[in-house]
Amino acid sequence: MLYLSTLEEAQTVIRALSAPMRMEIMKIIYKTPGVSMNYLARTLKLTNSAVSMHVSKLCEAGLVTIQSTSGKRGTMKLVSPCHDRIVMDMIPAEQTPEPQHIYVDDIKIGYFTACSVTPTCGLSTPDRLIGALDDVKAFTFPEHFDAGILWFTSGYVEYGLPNHLQAGQHLRELQISFEISSEYPGFNKDYPSDIHFSLNGIPLGIWVSPGDYGGRKGHISPAWWPESLNQYGLLKTLIINKDGTFMDGGQKLSEVTIGCLNIDYNSLLSFRIEVPEDTANCGGCTLFGEQFGDYNQAIRVKAFYE
Repeated sequence: MLYLSTLEEAQTVIRALSAPMRMEIMKIIYKTPGVSMNYLARTLKLTNSAVSMHVSKLCEAGLVTIQSTSGKRGTMKLVSPCHDRIVMDMIPAEQTPEPQHIYVDDIKIGYFTACSVTPTCGLSTPDRLIGALDDVKAFTFPEHFDAGILWFTSGYVEYGLPNHLQAGQHLRELQISFEISSEYPGFNKDYPSDIHFSLNGIPLGIWVSPGDYGGRKGHISPAWWPESLNQYGLLKTLIINKDGTFMDGGQKLSEVTIGCLNIDYNSLLSFRIEVPEDTANCGGCTLFGEQFGDYNQAIRVKAFYE
């Protein structure tokens, strides 16, 4: 997958695909990867120099690769596609820098510091599954740091959150955003799950995930990702400020305020996402990180201070 975060990044790709003949080349090499330049010239009724020019533009845009190999009459160049899909953000990136009174960190899904989970469960890197499906031991394998997705039916995962506060700085709001869903064997969009959040052992509240979403591939998920496994979730933001704890700003989860957490520049922060076995809706939890789901985002932590 080729991910383009801005329209500026996409300019070269858009220009490369603007020529109808290059679109025809892409169709051919997706149908038969590794075809020769001579084959493209014969099929499209072009000269070798014209094909070479078009393929060169596609190569400059990072859309194809050219491999030289031995042929019957010397060296032969083979053309193959680089990506199975292209995802492009259309919303312009912010042109101004982040405010000075905020710390922002991204925590990869696999960087949990503690866990206790029950099947169905699993985790995967963008390249391969880690261990076997429904084997809780896989969560202890060193490869778990490379995971971009994880899921479990009950239990918890815990993450250490960075604390950049310095002496004299006071935390006024904490935002934690993530792509999340329930966990159903297969998928079921109507499968509620009570997902509990806590920080340093203090319960922050419960959010009910509506379901486990499938029926189509996640926009960011690798092409090899099985259709029977979790596909995408909802992008949610947990907000803790002076008024309490909220989900996405509007839904109040609890009266726990930022002051209740007693966070200063010396504090260690441990954030837990949990589905207790005895909760009313024990529908599991799936966390989607970079290169999985719909949003290509790790767990993003924003700490606003004064």
